[in-house]
Amino acid sequence: MTTTVRKKWPAAARQRFIADALSRDAAVSIGELAVELGVSEMTVRRDLEVLEKSSSIQRTHGGAILSERMIFEFDYRERQRARMDEKLAIANAALKLIEPGQRLILDTGTTTLQLARLLPAIERLTVITPSLAVASELQFADNLEVILLGGKIHKGSPDLTGPVTEHCLDLFAADWVFQGAESIGLDGSVYNVDLHLGQVDRKMRTKARQACLLADSSKIGATALVRTGSLSDFDCFITDSGISNRFLQTAKRMASKLIVV
Repeated sequence: MTTTVRKKWPAAARQRFIADALSRDAAVSIGELAVELGVSEMTVRRDLEVLEKSSSIQRTHGGAILSERMIFEFDYRERQRARMDEKLAIANAALKLIEPGQRLILDTGTTTLQLARLLPAIERLTVITPSLAVASELQFADNLEVILLGGKIHKGSPDLTGPVTEHCLDLFAADWVFQGAESIGLDGSVYNVDLHLGQVDRKMRTKARQACLLADSSKIGATALVRTGSLSDFDCFITDSGISNRFLQTAKRMASKLIVV
């Protein structure tokens, strides 16, 4: 840890500092934190006790480590921040496809989450999603109706999946489904990391008149566990200008509409 003495921090600020320090280091010691924060070790112990009660950390002999919940929170936050400029550009291009009053299905990807954040700009939308993150983002948007699908919480991500989610999808019909991808093969195959998530992806596409794939260029050229379809299954594919000329030709041939931002 880098030593930067700070004094007279409020308790909430000290506790956020401790959580942030643990997101960078596997573990921290009470002595190190006391020096960093410019407080007594007893004060640090009280802060650790508060964080442990909130399930943020797990105390160890002489220090602390992050709880499993907080490890997930920081990992998901980092995934959201990765290639943020590209994701925002892709989301803005997708927004132009949407008309007031339409019904949308949004999957659980971090790029579709960026699109969700833009949706309050359009009137009278209905958003159907298995993503706890998307539902949380839109819950206070007055001009949107948000429907959260049921299902089993997917370990390691804020997603609902499984047979219950698929059954819930049968209740709806949508104008657009917007999906992300874990990876896209050079042959245009689209992949997900989980069998159940892959099945939900396929089911979503059967419930909408049009399907749009949102994926930045870093996803291209790799495979993952489950093949969920191909670019030819989508009416629109939106990506960024980082794609290779070789793949550009494949995408133009397979996708009904290609948008490069």
